[in-house]
Formats: sequence, structure tokens, C-alpha cells
Amino acid sequence: MGPSGMRTSLSTLLALPGLALGLALGLGLGLGLGLGLGAPPSSASVPAASSGSSGSSGSSAASAITLPPLRADWDYQLGGARPVPAHVGIVERDRTAKPLAGVYNVCYVNGYQTQVEQKRFWRRHRRLVLKDAGKPVTDSVWGEWLLDTRTAAKRHALAKIMGRWTAGCAARGFQAVEYDNLDSFSRSHHLLSRRDNKAYAALLVKRAHADGLAAAQKNWAEWDGTSVGFDFAVAEQCGQYRECASYVHSYGDHVLAVEYHNRAFRWTCQHFGDQISVVRRDVDLTRHGVRRWC
Repeated sequence: MGPSGMRTSLSTLLALPGLALGLALGLGLGLGLGLGLGAPPSSASVPAASSGSSGSSGSSAASAITLPPLRADWDYQLGGARPVPAHVGIVERDRTAKPLAGVYNVCYVNGYQTQVEQKRFWRRHRRLVLKDAGKPVTDSVWGEWLLDTRTAAKRHALAKIMGRWTAGCAARGFQAVEYDNLDSFSRSHHLLSRRDNKAYAALLVKRAHADGLAAAQKNWAEWDGTSVGFDFAVAEQCGQYRECASYVHSYGDHVLAVEYHNRAFRWTCQHFGDQISVVRRDVDLTRHGVRRWC
């Protein structure tokens, strides 16, 4: 409707038979929805961002996703599930684990590399594994193969696999998903590019939003992932490498930070502990390992 169609005054509309009652009911319903049916006060519900196409999702697209509660303590439990104290409001677990009742749950998906225990699966999809001289390119720290994001066809094939896993996260009851190793290009012997990983990220974010999940950017502080629709950040060692400010610049207070060393943990708490969520964990994220909050 153009501007000329909006010029009828409210008093004229209210004078029309039956229309005043309709407007009153509409306003009342709108107020009722705003006051009684919104997201819990501890978290924010926002429209899902638009990003590149990843094909049909198999589930109806959600009109809104829910972000993690601000400044809530969180726990990073990729090495095994464990109970949390009452003050913890956010928990991240592997996609194969069950979410924890009563908290905001983030689902871990290794979007850019293979899990060590899944190499049998990826041998069946060998064409999607990055190779150098015929051998898989491996992350030397974790022993994970890098996935090949260099062509649109491979990116879409990978997004289809990750999409099934993302749908599984949603079906289990998670509210968000983290796609790990966004910065795999830095370990690829110059075979992968930043541009290709960004294009792939857009496909993953679109799929997460289609399943009603918020999507977390994991690491690569130099890049503002909101440009492809990421909703919040999971930042490893942002205090250790003095990168927390970069994530805050992109995502405001919606940053979940994990530190693995005491000095970096104390620094992060001192400079950002009243703004973002910070946890101190052991680097292997073991079930009975160290766990502290600011």
C-alpha cells in the first residue's frame, strides 16, 4: 500500500459502524500478545537472519529464533555431560548428547572438520574431505580431517549432511547450534580460502534458522559473522589472545567465552566478566575437569 492509502484519520475510521470495536479488539489482542506470550525475560527472541540458499530443509522455516540469556553463566561440556550448579543458565553439548532440562542448550556440530571417531563415515564421503597429494589434510592438534569447501557443489553436499545433524539437534530440544572450525582455512596448507568458508557458513546458518535454531560463530575473531546471519559467538581463548573486544563489537553481549588457563581467565573476567559469559575449563573439556566462573 502506498502513502496515499494511509491518510484516513483514526477518528474517521472509528466513526464507521463496527470498525471501532474491531480496532479495540485488535489493539487489546496485540497488547496481550506483547505482555503474555513473548520470550522469557532472560533471553531474546529475534527474527532469523537471511543468508545464502542451502536448498530445501525438510522442516518449516522458523520466523524467530531465541538467543542465549545475557550474562548467564555457561558450561562447555563437549568431553561429556555432567550436572551444573543452579546459577548456570547455558550449556553446550555434543550433538549426540541429550540437552539439559531447564537451561538454554547449544548443540555442537563440527561443521568444517571431521570428528576423530567419525572417520569411517567420512571415508564413505571421501570426495568431501580436503586432500593434498591424495592424502587427507589433517589438523595436527586434534587429528581431524579438514572438509573441502572449495566448490559450490561440495559446499552444498556438506551443508546437506550438516543439515541432517542440525535437524537432529532441533529434534532433541536444543535452542542453538555451533558449527566448529570456521577458521579451518588457516590449517589447510593454503588450499582453502576465507571466501569459500564464508560461503559455506551462509549455508549452515540458513539451515540452522530453518530448523528454529540460533547459530553461533566459533572463533575467527577478525570476521564479523553477522554478515551471513550468525546470531552470537562462542569464543575460545579470546582473553588469551586479546580478541574479546572483536566479538563484542560484532555481537554485543551475546558472547560465550571459554578460557583454558588461569591467567587468561582472570584477565577475561576482569575486563569482560560483567558483560559476557565466561567459563574456565580444562582444554580437553573432561567430565570431571576444572570448571570455574567469574
